[in-house]
Amino acid sequence: MSERERKTPARIEYLRVENYRALRQVEFKNLTPMTVLLGPNGSGKSTVFDVFAFLSECFESGLRRAWDRRGRAKELKTRGCEGPVVIEIKYKEPGFPKITYHLAVDERKGSPVVVEEWLQWRRGTQGKPFRFMEYREGKGRAISGEKPDEQDKRVEIPLKSPDLIAVNALGQFADHPRVASLRDFITGWHVSYLSVDDTRGQPEAGPQERLSRTGDNLANVIQYLAEQHPSRLEHIFEVLRNRVPHVEKVLAEAMPDGRLLLQIKDAPFDHPVLARFASDGTLKMLAYLVLLNDPEPPSFIGIEEPENFLHPRLLPELAEECRAASARGQFLVTTHSPFFVNALRPEEVRILYRDERGYTQTVRAADIRGIPEFVEAGASLGYLWLEGRFGMGDPLVNQGAPSRKGGKP
Repeated sequence: MSERERKTPARIEYLRVENYRALRQVEFKNLTPMTVLLGPNGSGKSTVFDVFAFLSECFESGLRRAWDRRGRAKELKTRGCEGPVVIEIKYKEPGFPKITYHLAVDERKGSPVVVEEWLQWRRGTQGKPFRFMEYREGKGRAISGEKPDEQDKRVEIPLKSPDLIAVNALGQFADHPRVASLRDFITGWHVSYLSVDDTRGQPEAGPQERLSRTGDNLANVIQYLAEQHPSRLEHIFEVLRNRVPHVEKVLAEAMPDGRLLLQIKDAPFDHPVLARFASDGTLKMLAYLVLLNDPEPPSFIGIEEPENFLHPRLLPELAEECRAASARGQFLVTTHSPFFVNALRPEEVRILYRDERGYTQTVRAADIRGIPEFVEAGASLGYLWLEGRFGMGDPLVNQGAPSRKGGKP
């Protein structure tokens, strides 16, 4: 494998979801390094976002806990529909064929059960799909080796319980490097539920390398960057100074009682102010900059509604920074902001809407006739959305699927 391939992160190229709340049956094909979801409230954006959070939590804390946190089958499965919850992703690792991961979960006597789980790839451009790991309700088999093929022996390896995810269990062993690679990929996801209030806390002192999902360890990450990556931290401060007037620097100071105090110094004043008294927008921008400038970024980053608390004029620059960071990790963003969308390309935008049965459907902005041409001619994507050119997305208008022939002339 080349040096360039080692630096290229794994990429999700396809997502299919069935029976997950309003996602009765949706597909996202040809996913880009940065994918942005648009749509009215209730269209399913947060549900798609939660699919990634659910899968990540299954690997971090177990299927049972992730299932229970979402209200079990009664609240999680699509109402009025039979069959398991299905999540299927196709992803590409550098130096390997495209791999498909399929997970189907249902409930038996109040407990979640993995009814089907498999990993497969296609051998060669014309070869048949080959499953090198396949499990049903805790029983199945997997192949060892770096590049499994049809001649390798598939070994029966029973799991202790039908609610265990095979990739998570087998991925801890060196005998299954491709399974371990997927496990590492998913456990490395960062699905952000950033809370500005949590960033104001005073955590226990001690450097931490990565921002937590809520941002409650922001002071610890600042401390880590100051000690290990001072030039990167100075770059963060430089960008922050350009975005937030008068901010000079951010300090993470260890207190005698072992807590870590986050302070923000304004240029005109001698003494910094505590983070608890800083503006919401300043803290949120700081948290995003820390996340986007992680020295070892997550392989996948999800951000919900980055426009909250931020000035609209800052959003196009934030979108550009997300795109730049997507060279090192894949991004999924939900938004209602035309200012954020103005910095996007049609192929990066997915529009969500609910059909007449109440189920979520999706279409790419690039597939709506006329939208790529408008953008090519110099139009801004966010303003086209506000003008109704997409043919949907207006919460005050009852609209179905956008016309593939374009919106208003």
